[in-house]
Amino acid sequence: MRVVVAPDSFKGSVTADDAAHALARGWLAHRPGDDVRLLPLADGGEGTVDAFAAALPDAERRTVTVPGPDGRPVSAAWLLLPDGTAVLELAQSSGLPLMRRPDPLGAHTYGLGVVARAALDTGATRLVIGLGGSASTDGGAGALHALGLRLHDGQGRALPLGGAALAELARLDTTDLVPPPPGGVQLLVDVTAPLTGPAGAAATYGPQKGAGPAEVALLDTALGRFAGLAGGAPDQPGAGAAGGTAYGLAALWDARITPGAATIAALLGLGDALADADVVLTGEGRFDETSLSGKVVGSLLDAAGAAAVPVGVVAGQISGPVPGSVSAAVSLVELAGSVDAALNDPTTWLAEAGEALSRRLTRG
Repeated sequence: MRVVVAPDSFKGSVTADDAAHALARGWLAHRPGDDVRLLPLADGGEGTVDAFAAALPDAERRTVTVPGPDGRPVSAAWLLLPDGTAVLELAQSSGLPLMRRPDPLGAHTYGLGVVARAALDTGATRLVIGLGGSASTDGGAGALHALGLRLHDGQGRALPLGGAALAELARLDTTDLVPPPPGGVQLLVDVTAPLTGPAGAAATYGPQKGAGPAEVALLDTALGRFAGLAGGAPDQPGAGAAGGTAYGLAALWDARITPGAATIAALLGLGDALADADVVLTGEGRFDETSLSGKVVGSLLDAAGAAAVPVGVVAGQISGPVPGSVSAAVSLVELAGSVDAALNDPTTWLAEAGEALSRRLTRG
């Protein structure tokens, strides 16, 4: 059989590349004669830079130290491609796993703006920015602040970083905002949420970042105030990505919002791989209803369905019903017996899951 192994990263646990190798090892333990192709994917979140690097071996990897989402310094990698495109990943500069503890009101994206500025200073003529896995809900105001945007309250005072501060926003000053590069800015998003409202950035993803009901309400109001001054299209699908960072960069930096999973899959040649495949394995840290709206697994299910290729899904945890487009699904927590056991040795349990899928998806 021809098997394509194309997982996302398991956030905070194992990279997409390591997950693919572990799943393949498990599959081959049961069916050593099969032709297994590894195609680790990303959707704009964690692993985006690595996915581009794997597909484009001429890319030059750079690293810069920036303020993380809670202000502590972090090291963020980015790529400079031969054509002048720079590939950035918000998760490396402003991601939730970089926080010492959740701070839904004060976490920010300032570090992402520092990475973008470093890329521009290096001579990048186009930016591709993966948005996903953010720690903050600041509408990208922190990143834009690092790029020269000034935000003031009603007394003319500069606002502090963090989403909550936007509730006091009275004036935006774009005088010193660095212009976007001549080739433009493309945003790779993993969600379809708008900026505000019951399906917006704060309501949908704020709780994952530590926000309770009162904090969600405050952040939603703050984002609405930001949108009232920045204009743009807050209701655009994907505007709520990365705590609204997609909205901020689109409204004030003329960035273009695009589906990350489909863009990266096309770059890596997923379509050609599926055309020759008998089965495909994919996975992510948590499989739930959000998996089907712009993330790697949902995008792959659509592509595999069009190619009539059965799909096996592995997830750390599976929440809710598994759709009929999934031929077989395995939970690492169920295999390992507990969340802690699964997290302590994820590659071992991924290999077990790969072997389990090889038995469920074949007759041999």
